[in-house]
Parts: sequence; structure tokens; C-alpha cells
Amino acid sequence: AGPVDSKTEAAMSELVPESRQKPVVPMKPMGINANLLGYIGIDTIIEQMRKKTMKTGFDFNIMVVGQSGLGKSTLVNTLFKSQVSRKSSGWNREEKIPKTVEIKAIGHVIEEGGVKMKLTVIDTPGFGDQINNENCWEPIEKYINEQYEKFLKEEVNIARKKRIPDTRVHCCLYFISPTGHSLRPLDLEFMKHLSKVVNIIPVIAKADTMTLEEKTEFKQRVRKELEVNGIEFYPQKEFDEDLEDKTENDKIRQESMPFAVVGSDKEYQVNGKRVLGRKTPWGIIEVENLTHCEFALLRDFVIRTHLQDLKEVTHNIHYETYRAKRLNDNGGLPPMTVETEENHESNL
Repeated sequence: AGPVDSKTEAAMSELVPESRQKPVVPMKPMGINANLLGYIGIDTIIEQMRKKTMKTGFDFNIMVVGQSGLGKSTLVNTLFKSQVSRKSSGWNREEKIPKTVEIKAIGHVIEEGGVKMKLTVIDTPGFGDQINNENCWEPIEKYINEQYEKFLKEEVNIARKKRIPDTRVHCCLYFISPTGHSLRPLDLEFMKHLSKVVNIIPVIAKADTMTLEEKTEFKQRVRKELEVNGIEFYPQKEFDEDLEDKTENDKIRQESMPFAVVGSDKEYQVNGKRVLGRKTPWGIIEVENLTHCEFALLRDFVIRTHLQDLKEVTHNIHYETYRAKRLNDNGGLPPMTVETEENHESNL
């Protein structure tokens, strides 16, 4: 019986694994109650950042795209309550209609409450005004990519600037003609191509030409067409960072987009108040009155709630996509030109 037991014990010891020591789990950092140990001052970092931003200011570049006569310049002037865009995109008998799409950028410095903003308005006269509008979005796409390229070249310099001038397009307002029917093939093609490289916000221009019922139906039809064609406008669903952002942005996507707006830079007296509006034979359309149009919603969305996010999405998503592709295509660096070679040698 002795030898049998020893064999059995040996077999048992092979089956039962040896007890291993449990890995040491690092302790979670303990939260310090500031009330018990006194005030530290961590919360002042917000004020420090605010002071820094106020000193340096910031850049914001907005592009307006759409056919002539849709009130693009007027709307941008209304948004910033100053003459920031050229006076008229129309033409008279002496002027010629642009043969191709032109890009015109106008820069301004706007200051409000001690905060400076370098605003650049990029206009696109000639877009959609020709008989044959095939590929008329290409100059616009080229301009947007050129700004990414300019930023990338500054970024990869050995002795790069502390603050790189930002000319990248942060927001593109695309003006839809208030036909009340459906989007034109040109609208769909433009947004399909450009939504991958820039933040597009669709806007129904001159909404006062439609009745309230027509406006509601047209908005729903436009949303449906964009969804069917797989066109994503800003704010894109995949870029929502948390539940709060998702809830807020879902409401904008499902109810507000596209914004049906009216622009005006003229003031009128209504009930003893000075208001921005358009005078018609049947009354005054108040631009900032939500029962008249959705201009106030667009302004709040672009400037008061999502301006910083527009800049961040441009930098972290659109620019990063362009940068990764360019560096990958060129073996890690943009191609050297004569100018960049000279700069490189002087830096060395």
C-alpha cells in the first residue's frame, strides 16, 4: 500500500497548481479635502488661462459659400454686427461675372469685453453662377488644403514660431437657396466633397421668402436628403465627447439644422426699441426675433456655444487627417522646396 500511496500523491501534486502570490495592486490616490488642509489655489488656473487668452487674442476664420444674391455678405455682417464682409457680391453692367470661383479673404480685428479676435471672412464669388458648374468646388477645396499645408510647413520647421499664424478654415457656412423643393445636385456634390475637410453648417438663406409651413417642410426635406446621401454636417455625431455634448448636439441636429435665417445690417424702431430688421410692405422682419427667423440660434451656435469646439475639431480632426496623409505620402516630411531648403540651412 505504501508505494501506491506515494504514486498517488505524486500524481495529485502534478494536478494541483502551486499557489502564486497575488500581484500588488497600487493604491488609488487619495483625494485631499481642501477644506481640512486650507486653500491651495488650483482653481485660479482658469483665471490665468483667461488672462493669457485676453493678451494674445485668438483667430477665427469663417468661409461663406453659395450662389450670388443669397445674402452671404449681409448675414456675416449681421453675425458680427459690423462691416466685416465686402459690401456686395452682386454685379452691375460695368462688372463682369467671375469666370471661375474666386477666393477673397478679408481680415479684421474685433474687440469685445477686452477679448481680441482676429476674424477672417473668406468669400467665394462665382460659386454656382455659371451654366456649367462641374467641379466648381475644387478651387474651394484647394484653398482649404493650402491653409493646412501652410500650417504643416510652419509646424515641421526646426526653429518654428512660438505661435503659428492660423489661417485654417474653422467653419464653412453653406447657403441653400430657399426653393422649398429639394437640394440641387450642386449642393449635394459640394457638401459630399467638402464635409470631409471642413466643418460645414448648412443655412437656408432668405427664409422670409417662405411661409412658416413651407420653411418647416423644407428643413425636414433637406435633413432627409443629407442623411440619405451620407453627408455629415457639423456637429458630427462621432465627435461628441460625452453624454452632455451628445444630448445638446442631437437637439441641434434634429431640430435646428439647417438654420433658416434672414440677415440685415439696418436698424428700425419697433415698439420703442432699435432692432435689426428688413422692412416689407406688410411689416418689419426682426432678424433677432425667433418667431420671425432662426438667425439668433445660428449666432448663438457659431459664436456663443460652439466657437471653441469648431476650432478644436478643425485642429484635432480635419487638420490631423490632412497631416497624417501628407506625412505618410512623403515619407514623414513635406517635400523640400528651394525656399524651405534655404530656411533649413539658415536655421542650422
